[in-house]
Amino acid sequence: MPLARSVSVTSLTGLEDWEDEIDLENAVLFEVAWEVANKVGGIYTVLQTKAKITSDEWGENYFLLGPYLEQNVRTQVELIDPPHPAVRRTIDTMNAKGCKVYFGRWLIEGGPYVVLLDVGATAWSLDRWKTELWDSCTIGVPWYDREANDAVLFGFLTAWFLGEFVAQCEEKPFVIGHFHEWLAGIGLILCRTRKLPVATIFTTHATLLGRYLCAGSVDFYNNLHAFNVDKEAGDRQIYHRYCMERAAVHCTHVFTTVSQITAVEAEHLLKRKPDLVTPNGLNVKKFSAMHEFQNLHAQSKARIQEFVRGHFYGHLDFNLDKTLFFFIAGRYEFSNKGADIFLEALARLNYLLRVNGSQVTVVTFFIMPARTNNFNVETLKGQAVRKQLWDTANAVKEKFGKKLYESLLVGNLPDMNKMLDKEDFTMMKRAIFATQRHSFPPVCTHNMLDDSTDPVLNTIRRLGLFNSSADRVKVIFHPEFLSSTSPLLPVDYEEFVRGCHLGVFPSYYEPWGYTPAECTVMGIPSISTNLSGFGCFMEEHIADPSAYGIYILDRRFRALDDSCTQLTSFLYSFCQQSRRQRIIQRNRTERLSDLLDWKYLGRYYMSARHMALAKAFPDNFTYEPPEETAAQGFRYPRPASVPPSPSISRHSSPHHSETEDDDERYDEEEEAEKDRRNIKPPAMTGPVPEWRKPPKKGCSEASTSSNASTPTMPSSPSDLSSPTSSINEERN
Repeated sequence: MPLARSVSVTSLTGLEDWEDEIDLENAVLFEVAWEVANKVGGIYTVLQTKAKITSDEWGENYFLLGPYLEQNVRTQVELIDPPHPAVRRTIDTMNAKGCKVYFGRWLIEGGPYVVLLDVGATAWSLDRWKTELWDSCTIGVPWYDREANDAVLFGFLTAWFLGEFVAQCEEKPFVIGHFHEWLAGIGLILCRTRKLPVATIFTTHATLLGRYLCAGSVDFYNNLHAFNVDKEAGDRQIYHRYCMERAAVHCTHVFTTVSQITAVEAEHLLKRKPDLVTPNGLNVKKFSAMHEFQNLHAQSKARIQEFVRGHFYGHLDFNLDKTLFFFIAGRYEFSNKGADIFLEALARLNYLLRVNGSQVTVVTFFIMPARTNNFNVETLKGQAVRKQLWDTANAVKEKFGKKLYESLLVGNLPDMNKMLDKEDFTMMKRAIFATQRHSFPPVCTHNMLDDSTDPVLNTIRRLGLFNSSADRVKVIFHPEFLSSTSPLLPVDYEEFVRGCHLGVFPSYYEPWGYTPAECTVMGIPSISTNLSGFGCFMEEHIADPSAYGIYILDRRFRALDDSCTQLTSFLYSFCQQSRRQRIIQRNRTERLSDLLDWKYLGRYYMSARHMALAKAFPDNFTYEPPEETAAQGFRYPRPASVPPSPSISRHSSPHHSETEDDDERYDEEEEAEKDRRNIKPPAMTGPVPEWRKPPKKGCSEASTSSNASTPTMPSSPSDLSSPTSSINEERN
């Protein structure tokens, strides 16, 4: 389902049209990945969201190759007969030789064709194919590594299919094979060793060795140049996988990565500099009404508030209208995803809010799937108590309304002493007594299988964040993916994100980062780092990211404690904003959606395909790389005005905040128009920067000036209009 956003005043134009000059009539694109119709990780999101724009470009000549997994095919794929004669003959030929190849449409937006290869049906060929791999590439695969064995089977089937397809075509087409990640790499290697007429592209979304190294306690980015890659891979028993990945990188015509930071990583670990950076995008759907995403935020926030009312029953001594919802989501990688530094910053934030007497309460959600055996009974009880109170209130309200109606009907004013009888008071007292609780609200919503060794829970115990009445920061650990069918928190992920105020993703290792990108498209401010692909992308394209609700945490040039202090400063300054300032910031954040739309970012994949065709078929295609100084994108300027806290705005919130100023007027249309006029088009995909080089003086000054090393309480509302806390206008 595409993410929705608004148009008109929240859109910044300025993207130059880039028309692909390739004649695609006799060209066929095969995109190969283990995640085709198989949700494993972020690559699934890349393929799913990019499918529509690629299908629009290539039409009937676009095919996705993936593994056949029956449980996924039942729900995601409609099996059909191949309309393309060459594809039909290819599948028939392979099936006649003992393979099981399926054809269908992937039931996503764009409805692309998929060719699914059953690796289990050809397991009898595994030893023979592993021998061929050793003879041709000197890559040995151990028998016990099932994932690597699946990669071998999948790769040989892919190469078999592509070779058979070329042979079955009467008029030889120009075939492009785009391979994602090491699991698909064997197919690419075989295409080159067998000299198939296929233009190849290999995209790494995260290097295999990089992910393993960052999982340990190593200073990864400061020692990229010093790693003995063969030894490191061997020590971690992934040398054969590393060889697959590195061989694919060096065999491919065009090598791409998803971000500049991953490009630097790949150059050191895989020993080849990427030809292009192809950032990940989202399929952005636009609303017809400008304020619609604001309304969705208010509606989704109300759903989260209902859950909080039940979860904190008996301890609901804080004002939900002055409560902010923060969240972190992703794979359960405690250090890589920055959960460690986030928890430490929350403890410091809790102290600052308490000593400064703040009335703001922060409820923080950790959405990280872990091993559990069931819901926590106390958590379920909280939702049952909330529902019981709601039913009691409705029953009393119905009786009260009936008596009031009958009294007015006969022309008498009601006697308030007779409106509620003894039975009503008894019912309400019983409901109130049911809300009594002698323990703190639970931190975890589920029963963890490894409670005593769980890193999140152990850190919470060490920091003392137990959701006590004195705590201004409450923590809820939800170790399961969100679902609209959950009996606990019945919302899907998109609705949950829309209802939150801030997404926090202080990752140490994040080649791209879809979670902050999804926040941006939905108009939710987020905190990312300069070690994530998304954070680097935004720093490159926005003059002042924090003014647009994109806070970039420095985890590259600061010690861990300093980064934690900076994160605390971000969180504390955000807590000091008025509701109207948050509204202004969300408007600005949502305006960046154009920057993350596949309609814009898809052109980098177009360029990669053009380059591959030129390298594989030089007699038929030419490719001239653009000048490094050419205007290939645009850079968002600083906002035309600092975000005031007005009493009047184009899209006002439901009611006025008590602390808002009345002397300034903020006009979203006027500010957006100024931003459009100020857009500057610098080079966007320049050379990969030297990673050891310190930040430019101007950038470091902007960072350090906006982010104090020690969080301090602003002395006046004007302090909140600095770049760090320039917060935009939306519904609370």
